[in-house]
Amino acid sequence: MVSAVVTRWPASFGALLASFIAGVALQLQQPLLWPAAGYAALAACVMVLAGALHGVKTQARVQGRAGLVAGLAVSMAAAGLGFGLTGWRSVQFQATAMNPLLEGRDIEVTGRVLAMPQVAEDAVRFRLRLDSARLDGQAVVLPPQILLGWYSGFAPREAKNAPADSSDPFEQLLEMQRRPQPMRAGERWQMTVRLKAPHGNSNPHGFDYELWLWEQGIQAAGYVRAGPRDALPVRLSVSWQHPVERARQAVREAIYAQVSNRPLAGVLAALVVGDQNAIERADWEVFRATGVAHLMSISGLHITMFAWAASLLIGGLWRRSARITPRLCLALPASSAGALGGLLLAALYAAFSGWGVPAQRTIWMLAAVVLLRQSGRQWPWLQTWLLAMAVVVVLDPWALMQAGFWLSFAAVGILFATDSGAANKDRESAQGQYDSRFMPRWLGGLKNGLLKSAKEQWVVTLALTPLTLLLFNQVSLVGLLANAVAIPWVTLVVTPLAMLGVLYAPVWDVAAAAVGLLSALLQPLAGWSLASLSVAAAPLWCALAGVLGGALVAMRLPWHWRLLGIPLLLPVLLWQPAPVAPGQFEILGADIGQGNALLVRTAGHALLYDTGPRFSRESDAGHRVLVPLLRALGTRLDILMLSHRDSDHTGGAPAVLAMQPQARLVSSVEDGHALQALRPSERCAAGQRWVWDGVNFEVLHPQADDYDRPNKSNAMSCVLRISNGRQTALLVGDIEAPQEARLVASQPALLKADFLLVPHHGSKTSSSEIFLDAVQPHLALAQAGYRNRFGHPAGPVAARYDARGIRLIRSAQCGAALWKSAEPLDVGCQRTAQMRYWQAAQAL
Repeated sequence: MVSAVVTRWPASFGALLASFIAGVALQLQQPLLWPAAGYAALAACVMVLAGALHGVKTQARVQGRAGLVAGLAVSMAAAGLGFGLTGWRSVQFQATAMNPLLEGRDIEVTGRVLAMPQVAEDAVRFRLRLDSARLDGQAVVLPPQILLGWYSGFAPREAKNAPADSSDPFEQLLEMQRRPQPMRAGERWQMTVRLKAPHGNSNPHGFDYELWLWEQGIQAAGYVRAGPRDALPVRLSVSWQHPVERARQAVREAIYAQVSNRPLAGVLAALVVGDQNAIERADWEVFRATGVAHLMSISGLHITMFAWAASLLIGGLWRRSARITPRLCLALPASSAGALGGLLLAALYAAFSGWGVPAQRTIWMLAAVVLLRQSGRQWPWLQTWLLAMAVVVVLDPWALMQAGFWLSFAAVGILFATDSGAANKDRESAQGQYDSRFMPRWLGGLKNGLLKSAKEQWVVTLALTPLTLLLFNQVSLVGLLANAVAIPWVTLVVTPLAMLGVLYAPVWDVAAAAVGLLSALLQPLAGWSLASLSVAAAPLWCALAGVLGGALVAMRLPWHWRLLGIPLLLPVLLWQPAPVAPGQFEILGADIGQGNALLVRTAGHALLYDTGPRFSRESDAGHRVLVPLLRALGTRLDILMLSHRDSDHTGGAPAVLAMQPQARLVSSVEDGHALQALRPSERCAAGQRWVWDGVNFEVLHPQADDYDRPNKSNAMSCVLRISNGRQTALLVGDIEAPQEARLVASQPALLKADFLLVPHHGSKTSSSEIFLDAVQPHLALAQAGYRNRFGHPAGPVAARYDARGIRLIRSAQCGAALWKSAEPLDVGCQRTAQMRYWQAAQAL
């Protein structure tokens, strides 16, 4: 009877682990947090209840009675424990949030650089652990860790050639900065900074930057005040308190000094020290299109492969030590020495890579599996898998919200599930024979390893395709071919050479040549028109069905059972969002910071009005927000309309044009503008009209002869009127008071609208009283950045809207805003629809 209890215990424990994880996942869905006492009381109560109920359940088993009710109660208690502990941790962390009254103030801080700074062409970004903070000579309390950018680099050179009337906020900000000084981890600095609470773009299916900062332990971000009238930041002292980070930075600098080709050097820096930002965006796009992005930085795969190789080496050396003395093998078996040694070296490797959250997840997962096996317990794979997942979730609950977490554990779970016990025994027997004759059969072992790796890659690729489509709405169709070459090449050639370069720098040149050979293969694959498949974002049930279908096809089952998985794959591949009704239209104002970007959709057509700002040389709203958004919505653009040339309206255009080759480009940009080289632009001019699915589109401004006269860029903004005869929307770009007066005088009957894009983001030079009286909108959307330096929308402008009963929607508060002609008095806000407690502090 006792043996029956012991035999069943792992299955029961697996149910408890699954319940605990489910409780954590439920807590992460909360829009607001409870008081800390509520979470603590819940956790304490369920722990007492779980102990009592587990005793009842065990006694029921011993006496042969059904323990189903008690078992369910214990599982619910485990879920409550996960819910309560995660909530309590969240409350404790939220208590260190930044005081809103300190946002945007010049604060003198003293602190120590925590990690290797990230150097880009436009800025140096670094984390600072604060020792002290003073405002106007008085001590103030800030979060213990802040994220800062010290901007400079190329802006002063460009400013000399910039137009005198340039209103590009990116250029203006950088023009005011001094070039950053070299920084290293462990250095203590004094500087003046401006901070704000974490705030990121909030879009459907978009990246949650605020969650990422929360998970990193950061509750304030900002920039260094280093303008001509600011005190220059001062390095106070240098220490070796962060030796690993200093060593990483020294190795990165040595790589760049040795390898002249910067893109290739960036890949090596990513492989050796985990600096993913060193890889240029163009290279990332190639790697993603070919499905090999997971290989090009220190990821869970690299650390796992490193642990496996290290365990083989240590186990082999440990075993051969018996020829000299048997003491080591008698004290600790070679298999245990290899496993524990591989885990230790993998942890050191992860630490040197920066100890990022994905690396931490991998180490905790490996530690759980290795220690469990060393304990002598032979648990079924599902319980082992759940234990590793629970360990990661205990240490990092918010990992459940990250795509990498699910991809990693899904891949491991699929490999567990698709391997039979007999296959495991055969492999262990073969491994034993291989270990006993290590050198004579090394070639055969390498062959078997490569074949095994190829098979596992095929299984994982097939089974994870639906999950990849759910998480990223895109999957590489050439990924299997690309990985067949890239996995052994990167794992067996590039990465070892890159690591050897730490000992002898010239080896990095050989490693760079190896990366160049791989890139030469990948670029033609990425350039193929069918290199990747994009689908609209599907609901969760589609993804679950798809993953199950992929696993069925890949499992060791008869073919008639595998074929049953194919119908389960179809929902995620064929899913399409509900279309707009004929005769109606929708406007989605994307949350892109300081700039305009609005997607207009009818039943069968789509137009994108502006593409948001450029954030840096390597980042823009098109690449970061609009391309993923269009992919997730399954939208094919007919027209890309750029209101005027300013980069907060055209910054994302290159990325959007590359994604949407069929879209017509309509704009007021001049003939010599750089965008004309990407795709010839048609001029927007008053009087242009077209009809889509019963919806009328008409351009009201500028006039055709305006192109023959010198005008400010704002004055040339394309004004677009959209109407279905019942509801009307007016998109006006950055027109100012003179253009507003001109429209009121020439076309007053066409201006009345239900929805208005606030002119010039709410600048004082726009939204004149006569214009608002002519338009009379119910709703007005001001697309402006959170705490932007221009103060948009300006106070007097907002007061004009309020005085007329016009509901003013601010994108910084709302996130992406969805307005539908079928519901003209309402607007859907992404931040409200998907509110989570780590975003709750963003109310203005």
